[in-house]
Amino acid sequence: MTKRTASCRCGQLRATAAGEPVRTSVCHCLNCQKRSGSAFAVQVRFPADQVSIDGRSGSFAKAGDSGAVATFHFCPDCGSDVYYLAGDENLVAIPLGAFDDPYFAKINYSVYESRKQPWLGAIEAADHYD
Repeated sequence: MTKRTASCRCGQLRATAAGEPVRTSVCHCLNCQKRSGSAFAVQVRFPADQVSIDGRSGSFAKAGDSGAVATFHFCPDCGSDVYYLAGDENLVAIPLGAFDDPYFAKINYSVYESRKQPWLGAIEAADHYD
């Protein structure tokens, strides 16, 4: 079974995911733009029972554009988000850029496209949602 490791910038907090992701999405909501410091965020979701966490984390809960609250877990030393829980408690979302090798993901969804930056081109995804 494939194992992939994501970590914070200093390496103290790690998430290891076994198997294949159930969803990879690009989100254009304002919360994801602020969280990522970019025009969008890409996150990969795995079943919670396939993810192990090592290291210390702080957490921060924030409601997104949908009103659903997500709890973000970050390294208390360097501040990097490593994983979060949103909506479905059985899934763990990990920012794609946190993976040591982020080149495995295929985008399944593009969400909150009404918030997409006007200069951003099309995102190649199986499904698009507003």
